[in-house]
Amino acid sequence: MATGPASLAAVNLGHVRDDIFARNRTERGAKPATTGIDKRPAAGPVRLERLGVVGDSVCDTKHHGGVDQAVYAYADEDRRWWQEQLGKELSFALGPGSFGENLTTEGLDVTGAVVGEQWAIGSAVLEVCVPRIPCNTFAAFWNVDKLVKRFTAAGRPGAYLRVLSEGSVQRGDEIAVRHRPAHGVTIAETFRALTGDRSLAPRLLAAPQLPEDVHASARMWLAG
Repeated sequence: MATGPASLAAVNLGHVRDDIFARNRTERGAKPATTGIDKRPAAGPVRLERLGVVGDSVCDTKHHGGVDQAVYAYADEDRRWWQEQLGKELSFALGPGSFGENLTTEGLDVTGAVVGEQWAIGSAVLEVCVPRIPCNTFAAFWNVDKLVKRFTAAGRPGAYLRVLSEGSVQRGDEIAVRHRPAHGVTIAETFRALTGDRSLAPRLLAAPQLPEDVHASARMWLAG
């Protein structure tokens, strides 16, 4: 990770596309669909509100967006790691927004963040909520073989954030961690639990800031 204060390398907004699914329609019979996963840097300030990012595009509202997934953050350091790992497998160079993230951070260990950690950025205050679980839309966007499996194994998911105080952010804003819960449950631990390690169920229950559906899964694993 970079030294010095953490900051925003970019704030990204979705560019709606329907072409990334085209290669899968014949093979899998998939219906045409739109997606806002292709996010691109905004030129100026962007407002973050309780239910999401003003000016962003969220097409699959069943699985994305809402209070617990209002904003998605990914570390630029992890972006560079993926660029080195995948090299010629990529059809385009990874840049800010290539992970479908709204906030590209610099100098901040997003995956190592504690669930419930609060970040002050610009005039907004955000709360670390839950890791991103990779999906087929993400795999179709990059068009990399076995990407979901490889993304899961790498354990660099980034974090969804709640908006505690609405406000505006822009590239270059400092990110100040103003509160970190004592339970110590990280985004990395939560990701491992949600992608197969059910022995971590008690850890999930120790973090009250996790969404209720995550707690429900943890209780089911313990009861089973």
